[in-house]
Amino acid sequence: MIVVADTSPLNYLVLIGSLECLPLLYGKVYIPPACASELVAPAAPLQVRSWFENSPTWLIVAAPKDPNDPRLSHLDRGEREALALAMELHASLVLIDERDGRSAAKICGLTIAGTLRVLADAAAVGAVNLELAFIRLQSTGFRADPRLIDLLLVESRKRV
Repeated sequence: MIVVADTSPLNYLVLIGSLECLPLLYGKVYIPPACASELVAPAAPLQVRSWFENSPTWLIVAAPKDPNDPRLSHLDRGEREALALAMELHASLVLIDERDGRSAAKICGLTIAGTLRVLADAAAVGAVNLELAFIRLQSTGFRADPRLIDLLLVESRKRV
C-alpha cells in the first residue's frame, strides 16, 4: 500500500502522541519536500519540528516530477505536491485534512482519509483510545464537525 500524506495529519498526530499508528496501519508514508519544509518551518510547533528532525525510517520524502497539474493550481504548495506525488505513485491513500485539498484529491480520483479517519482506523486495531485521541486533538485547535466526531465514536463503541 502506498500512502502519501499532506502536512496536517502528521502535524496533529505528532501533537497528540499518536503518530505510531501510521506505520502500524500503512507501513511507509511518503511526503513531498514542500510538506517536509512545512514540518520544520518556524511557525510549526516545536514538538513537530523536533520530531521531523529525527524522523523515522518509515517516513519517505519524495519529490513529484510534475507538481503543476492545473486541477491543483488553487492549492498551497504542500497540498499541490502531495496530490501530484500521490498521482505519480498511484497511491492507495492520501492523508489530507483541508477541505479544498480533499475536494481536489477527489476530482483527481484519489482516495482520501483525514486525521479523524486515521485515528478511527487505528482504534479499530487497538492502537489508540479513540475518545482520548479526540480529546487531545480538540485541545490542539483541530477543527472538525462535532457530528462526525460523534459518529466515529459511536462506530468505535460498536466494535468493542
